[in-house]
Amino acid sequence: MLLRNLFLFLSRRKWLRTRMEQPGMAGRVARRFVAGRTLEDAVQVSRRLAGEGILVTLDHLGENVTNGLEAAASLADYQDALLRLRQERLSGTISVKLTQLGLDLDAEACRERVFLLCDEALGSGTRVEVDMEASGYVDRTLAIVEAAHARTGNVRAVIQAYLRRSEADVRRLNQLGIPVRLCKGAYLEPESAAFAAKREVDENYARLMSLLLADGAQPALATHDGKLVRRALREMARRGIGPAEMEFQMLYGIGRDVRRTILRAGYRVRLYVPYGAAWYPYFMRRLAERPANLWFLARNLMRA
Repeated sequence: MLLRNLFLFLSRRKWLRTRMEQPGMAGRVARRFVAGRTLEDAVQVSRRLAGEGILVTLDHLGENVTNGLEAAASLADYQDALLRLRQERLSGTISVKLTQLGLDLDAEACRERVFLLCDEALGSGTRVEVDMEASGYVDRTLAIVEAAHARTGNVRAVIQAYLRRSEADVRRLNQLGIPVRLCKGAYLEPESAAFAAKREVDENYARLMSLLLADGAQPALATHDGKLVRRALREMARRGIGPAEMEFQMLYGIGRDVRRTILRAGYRVRLYVPYGAAWYPYFMRRLAERPANLWFLARNLMRA
């Protein structure tokens, strides 16, 4: 827990981010979890994954933009990603963080940018996955998700199992028919907002998973936890839930053995493929999820 909190603390240090995001560093340190710095890097990875029968969601890394020009640039980046997915005929979605589209600056303008992306995704026969950030953003994020769903019907909300409020959020989204991507969560939160112990997070994930499998609209279970995957497969078999009704999602560079288990069972796997120059916060959150990766980080920094 101490190492996890340390990594999450370091993920917000601007001086360290500036040092780490220098061009030479990404190839040595981040490539395990990040496809590269450019959309072309992400497309090449996506082509390879498609050849293995794996779906993708493209995530142009970035968050907490500081002005409207940066938010507009993020919108353009995602429009480019949707265009490339269509041109390449890849079965892919896009995953966006709303602070990257200006949620901190102007919620109405952020909502309009989400609407534009949903319109373009709808024209390509795909959807927009709206990522969830720290607990202080949940209400504002879900309000935009609900508005986008009512408008175009092609959004999926991310819900984090470590938040105490998530059961109520899942029940509401199920009632509204809004698809949910369930993950564990990767931000530093107060104990009043989030479960602290891994056991509690796992138990809540299993509870929310059952709610989604019972009443959810095309849910996505995002986990690399083999025990939770096996539990989900048993429950789906019991409920008669087929591959067309849900999917598993995983992060690029993590959980290859679990991925093979899912594919052998005949279910779809979608990999979250991140790319871009602003990779440091994402990378540190991945280290926080599995502090054993500290040795991976140390080895590569020593070569830098």
